Amino acid sequence: RLKPFNRLQVILQHLKMSNHTDSTAEVLLEKRGGAGIICLNRPKALNALSFSMIRQIFPQIKIWEQDPETFLIIIKGTGGKAFCAGGDIRAITDAGKVGDKLTQEFFREEYMLNNAIGTCKKPYVALIDGITMGGGVGLSVHGRFRVATERTVFAMPETAIGLFPDVGGGYFLPRLSGKIGYFLALTGFRLKGRDVLKAGIATHFVESEMLPALEKDLTALKSPSTETIADLLNSYHVKSQLDKEKEFVLDEHMEKINSLFSANTMEEIVKKLKQDGSPFAIKQLETINKMSPTSLKMALRQLREGASMTLQEVLTMEYRLSQACMRGHDFYEGVRAVLIDKDQSPRWKPAALEEVSDEFVDDCFKPLGNNDLKF
Repeated sequence: RLKPFNRLQVILQHLKMSNHTDSTAEVLLEKRGGAGIICLNRPKALNALSFSMIRQIFPQIKIWEQDPETFLIIIKGTGGKAFCAGGDIRAITDAGKVGDKLTQEFFREEYMLNNAIGTCKKPYVALIDGITMGGGVGLSVHGRFRVATERTVFAMPETAIGLFPDVGGGYFLPRLSGKIGYFLALTGFRLKGRDVLKAGIATHFVESEMLPALEKDLTALKSPSTETIADLLNSYHVKSQLDKEKEFVLDEHMEKINSLFSANTMEEIVKKLKQDGSPFAIKQLETINKMSPTSLKMALRQLREGASMTLQEVLTMEYRLSQACMRGHDFYEGVRAVLIDKDQSPRWKPAALEEVSDEFVDDCFKPLGNNDLKF
């Protein structure tokens, strides 16, 4: 359901889209062989996802989905450092401070894009080479194929800035094996390289230097099916020997993660970590103590509920939570401490888990009536 002006935008965009894409544009869209290619092009900002990028990518996916000559969609980032380091948090913060509508529109359209990727009828291949966090995870994890490299750094660090692991985090995180997803959501732990595959977030691992050849082979496929694409990705995956023998970084801690993070409340998780007292548990406790107590409670409930929801239901729930964060205190304080003043000393309100009431958390999950996100 594109608004009329959006439809015109789509047509104009389609006309101007060619292989000679404007190299200064924030996102480059081109058709090569049987593939539609989305290239995030803000290398200086680690390809952070801006509102205008969302507005260009969404209609383009819809066009390619309907196009009989497009057989797959590839998304990648430029610059070699990041696939996409997250959403444009600074812009949202500035908008929130002055009551600008962007705080509603950004999340609404970003989550609609996440859903478009999750429901895309064409095979969607995300080349997650480099930093892939927050909004960048939303652009990749819901697609059919996610290719990690030795440079991939995956994290959902939102609880550190008074937000929660959104962009469908409530859907994919609780579906990872054991309690890995809960651990990642609450601590913002970073997974690197092959570990992104071992955690079940990536579907393939390919060395970064092989990506140009892989992309070339993908675009050269003639009328490929999902199976043909999978076969090609598998052949590259098998050829990549780097770090093959290394064991999963969380392997030795899995038993602890599964028992410690299976508690029903944040207070219980903290209590279990204290009782455990191992170096691993103490380290997680120190990390959790730095996070927004409100965000932690919100995130734990988000994952517990999301575990049995559809992606659309999760995104609707997350939209409600995003708006609660926009109305609250911790998001603005978290962004100030981490991104603006960089003093890394946020003053959370409330400052302790015990002070975040169940009533307050319940309130964050309440429907928004006409403002709810609808698909």
